[in-house]
Amino acid sequence: MGGAKLAWGLAQVLPPEELLIVVNTGDDEEFYDLHVSPDLDTVMYTLAGLANPQTGWGIEGDSFNVLDMMAHYGAPSWFKLGDRDLATHIQRSRLLSAGQSLSQVTRRLCQSLGVQHRVVPMSDERLRTVVITDEGELSFQRYFVACRCRPQVHSLRFEGAGDARPAPEFAQALEQASGLIFCPSNPFLSIAPILALAGLRDRIASFSRGPRLAVSPIVHGQALRGPAGKLLGELGYEISCLGAARQYLGLCDIFVIDEQDADQAQAISELGLQVEIAQTVMSSDQDRVELANLLLRLLRA
Repeated sequence: MGGAKLAWGLAQVLPPEELLIVVNTGDDEEFYDLHVSPDLDTVMYTLAGLANPQTGWGIEGDSFNVLDMMAHYGAPSWFKLGDRDLATHIQRSRLLSAGQSLSQVTRRLCQSLGVQHRVVPMSDERLRTVVITDEGELSFQRYFVACRCRPQVHSLRFEGAGDARPAPEFAQALEQASGLIFCPSNPFLSIAPILALAGLRDRIASFSRGPRLAVSPIVHGQALRGPAGKLLGELGYEISCLGAARQYLGLCDIFVIDEQDADQAQAISELGLQVEIAQTVMSSDQDRVELANLLLRLLRA
């Protein structure tokens, strides 16, 4: 939700033609033979004003009648897809089956919900995050939803990364953008799959058209939501904004940390990053807009 919240804030202060929101699709899953894109949908629902703020996924006020009936028939029901949410997956799957790319489908879905800012998948080609744990290899959604992030993680693998290329609008933006922002999302599960795309890490490492900013997803030694802190520890990093900063070495110029972590600024600057201290916890719409404006000032400075 940190990434979606900041994307919403940026969308309030930038016109549609000046913002491109690139979203991880390593979490995508096939469920009931439908193509589900959870991260794309979270960003789309957030920008459309439909997101469920309590869960961080799905549509606020949704019902689960279809899922309950499927469970009655003995079908798997661990992936909690609401009734209105299912309509998104049905329409996406229909359009993909008709030959449209995931980028084209995402654009149509966003337009139908009144989202004017450009939201694009990281790739139109298949890349899937596989979590290697003490309970075996798990798809991301199996790890995240069915197992509730309980297994200990040893490593991650991104199936298809060698062949999957950045989506066309993403590739074009890398040639034209005046700055890059890594939103405060999980560096292993939301950012790393994007960086795993063929040639992308090198392209971002050599990006020189403007500053590259990253906002720490760790505040005061913990993730505000999700398993980012747990993964940092299990993969051998310090559970802190300093541990998070190490994931962006060579990929960003400015690392933004929360006011609660001001004592970490010196250690992060010694990594070679410019450090900015701000209120990064977005508890209200005003917080989202204020953080977005701060990041834009840093980009323009």
